Amino acid sequence: MTDILKMMLAQLNPVVGDIAGNADRARAAWAAGKAAGADMVALTEMFVTGYQTQDLILKPAFVADAIAAVEQLARDCADGPALGIGGPVLAGPKLYNGYYVLEGGRVHARVLKHHLPNDAVFDEKRVFASADVHGPYVVKGVRIGTPICEDAWHPDVPETLAETGAEILLIPNGSPYHRGKPNLRLNLMVARVIETGLPLVYLNMVGGQDDQVFDGSSMVLNPGGRLMAQLPQFDEAEVMVTFRRGPEGWQADPAGIAEIPPIGEADYRACVLALGDYMRKTGFRKAVLGLSGGIDSAIVAAMAVDALGPENVRCVMLPSAFTSAHSLEDATAAAKELGVRLDTVPIGGAQAAVGEALAPLFAGTEPGITEENIQSRLRGLLLMALSNKFGEMLLTTGNKSEMAVGYCTIYGDMNGGYNPVKDMYKTRMFLTARWRNENHRSWMKGPAGEVIPQRIIDKPPSAELRANQTDQDSLPPYEVLDAILECLVEREMSVAETVARGFDRDTVKKVEHLLYLAEYKRFQSAPGVRLTQKAFWLDRRYPIVNRWRDPS
Repeated sequence: MTDILKMMLAQLNPVVGDIAGNADRARAAWAAGKAAGADMVALTEMFVTGYQTQDLILKPAFVADAIAAVEQLARDCADGPALGIGGPVLAGPKLYNGYYVLEGGRVHARVLKHHLPNDAVFDEKRVFASADVHGPYVVKGVRIGTPICEDAWHPDVPETLAETGAEILLIPNGSPYHRGKPNLRLNLMVARVIETGLPLVYLNMVGGQDDQVFDGSSMVLNPGGRLMAQLPQFDEAEVMVTFRRGPEGWQADPAGIAEIPPIGEADYRACVLALGDYMRKTGFRKAVLGLSGGIDSAIVAAMAVDALGPENVRCVMLPSAFTSAHSLEDATAAAKELGVRLDTVPIGGAQAAVGEALAPLFAGTEPGITEENIQSRLRGLLLMALSNKFGEMLLTTGNKSEMAVGYCTIYGDMNGGYNPVKDMYKTRMFLTARWRNENHRSWMKGPAGEVIPQRIIDKPPSAELRANQTDQDSLPPYEVLDAILECLVEREMSVAETVARGFDRDTVKKVEHLLYLAEYKRFQSAPGVRLTQKAFWLDRRYPIVNRWRDPS
C-alpha cells in the first residue's frame, strides 16, 4: 500500500488559443515534476486551451486541435509521473469542460464538470453540457477526486467523491480575481474539507485574459482546515506537495505559505499584470498615453511603466489654451520620475482649423460642451495617429467614476485599446497613487519613490476644457459621487435605499440619470481590468435603450 504521494502543483499562465504553446508549458512542468520525483503533476482548468475561451470553444476545429494536443501530451509524457490537465472533452454530441489524467502514454482518466457557472463573468451553460458526478481515479494506488472549479463551490460533488472512496481532493480552477476573493475561496474550501474529512488541493491559474485576471493563490488544506501551503498571488509557481498516509488518513506536509497582499496592493498588482499580459498576448511591446498632469493619467503611466518598463512607454502632453502651467509642469515631473519619454503636441492649431471649418454651420450659436469635446477628440485623434504610426497601443485612462456617469468623451479621451483603471473609482485612485509612491516591489519595472508628484494628488481634478474648470462644476464631490455609485452600482440599491443612507435625493436622481444615460459610452469603451464584482462589462449588463428610472 502506498503511504506517500508527491504532487507537483503547477500554477501557470496559459494563453487562450495558444494550444501548442500551452502544451509546451505542460511538457515543461511535467519534466520538472519528473526531475523532482513527483508522482503526479497537476495543471489548472482548461489549461490546454487557456481560459476563458468564450465562444471560441464552439468551433469544432478548435476543440479537435485541443484534444489532439492532449493525446500527444499523453504519448510524450509516458515515462514518468501522471499529468493532470484541463481541456475540452467530446462525448458523443456533447462538449464538456473536462480534466484529463495522462499516464503510461494514454488518457488514464477523464473527469467532466458537473456544476456550470452562469453568473458574473461566466456563461458556461452557453458552451458546455453538465455531466453526472464522476467518481475518483487512481494514481500510484491513491484514489483522487477532482471537482472542477465550480464543482467545489457546492458541497454535493466533494461529498459524493468522498462517499465513493476519494482519499485526496484535487480541484483545478480558473478563478478570476476580485477584491476579497482569496478569503472567499479559503472559507469555502475549509468548508469542503470539514464536510468531507479529506485533504484538499485548490489549484488556480494566473495571468490576464481580456478584462479578467487570474490571481493564483493556490492552497493546500489538511483535514480540519489547517493551511499547509499557499502559493503566491499573481505569480507563476511550481510547488511539490508531499502527502502521507498515517493513522488518521492522508495529510499534506507543510510546503510554504506565501503572504497574500492587502487589497490596495492586490488591486495595483492586478492592473499591472492584466495590462502586461494584454499587451504581450496581443503582440504589443510598447504603449502610448496622454499625460495630462492629472492623477488618472499619472497612475496609468506608472502602471504601464511597472508592466512594460520605462523604455516601452511614451507619454504625450497635448496642451490647449486652457491647459494650466502647473499641468505642464506636473506632467513633466511625472514623466521625469518614471523615466519615460514625454512628447508635447499642442492642439491649438488643429482646434482653430476645426473651428474654422465648422464656423459657417455653428454661426449664431454659443460655445459650449461641443467645443470642449472637440478638444478631447482632437487629442484622441492625435494619440491614435501616434499609435498607428509607431505600433504602440494607446492606453485610455478614465476611472470608474467617470465611466459610470459619462464624464468622458466618446471618440476622445475614451480612445484606446486598454484601460487598466476602468474598474477603479476616483477616490480609490488617490489611495492608489499614495500607495505606489510609498511602496516598491520586485515585480515592478518602474523606479521606486515618489513617481506621482504630490501636487498631482493634492490639486482639484479638472478636464481643463474651459477656463477655471473643475470636475465638481459638473459632478458632486467624488467622495459623495463614489458613495452613491457604491449604492446604485455595486449593491444595486434603490434610490430610496440610497437616500436613506443620508444622501440628497436630487443628487441621487441626477447620478442615477447620468448612470443610465452613459450606457452607450460604456458599450463602446476599451476593455479594462476587473477588480470588483460589478465591473462595467460582463458583471453588469444593462440595455442601452432604457427609459425606466427608479420611481422611489
